[in-house]
Amino acid sequence: MNNFSQVTDEQLALRYIDGDNKAFDELLKRTQSKLYDYIFFMVKDAQLADDIFQDTFIRVIDSMHNGHYTENGKFMGFLIRIAHNLVMDHFRKAKNRKVVESDEDLAITSYKSGENMDINREDIYVHDQSVNELKILMNSLPENQRKVVYMRCFMDMSFKEIAQVTSCSINTALGRMRYATINMRKMARAHNISMPTL
Repeated sequence: MNNFSQVTDEQLALRYIDGDNKAFDELLKRTQSKLYDYIFFMVKDAQLADDIFQDTFIRVIDSMHNGHYTENGKFMGFLIRIAHNLVMDHFRKAKNRKVVESDEDLAITSYKSGENMDINREDIYVHDQSVNELKILMNSLPENQRKVVYMRCFMDMSFKEIAQVTSCSINTALGRMRYATINMRKMARAHNISMPTL
C-alpha cells in the first residue's frame, strides 16, 4: 500500500508521469474539492461545473503525458490554469465574456469546512461567520478583483500563480488585491460588517 503522506503534489505528478497510477489517484483526492469549487465559482452552474471539471482532468492527463508539466510551481496552479482556460473557452463560445452574477452561495467546501482548526463549537461559529462576511463583501467586488480575492483567500494561491492563471503581471494581481481590500473595507464600514483578515 502506498503511503503518500510525506509526498508533495509536485512529486506525485512526476510519479504519475513515470507510470504510477496510484499517484494520480492521490492527486485527484487532494485537489478535486478545490478545483471543483473554483470552477463552480466561475460558472455558477453545477452541471456545467461538473462537465468542465471532467474536461479539466482529461486535459491535465493529456498535458502530463505530452510533457507539458514540469515541477516548477505548484501542481494546483497547473490545474487551475487549465480549468480557467476551459471556463474562458466556454464563455467565448457562448458569446458571453462576462461571468454571470448570482446570489447563490459559493461552493467553498474546503474553506468553509474549518479544516486544520481545533474542533469546538465556538471556533466553528466564528470561522463560519467570518467566511459568510467575506463572501458578502467579495461578491460585491468587480469581477477581476473578486477572482483575485477568491484565489488568494480560498485557494491559497500565490500572486505568481494568480498572475499566470489570469494572464496578467504579478504587479497587476497585487494591485487588484490591494484595490479589492480597499473596496471591501469601505463596504464593511458602510454596512457595519466586520472585515475578515485577508
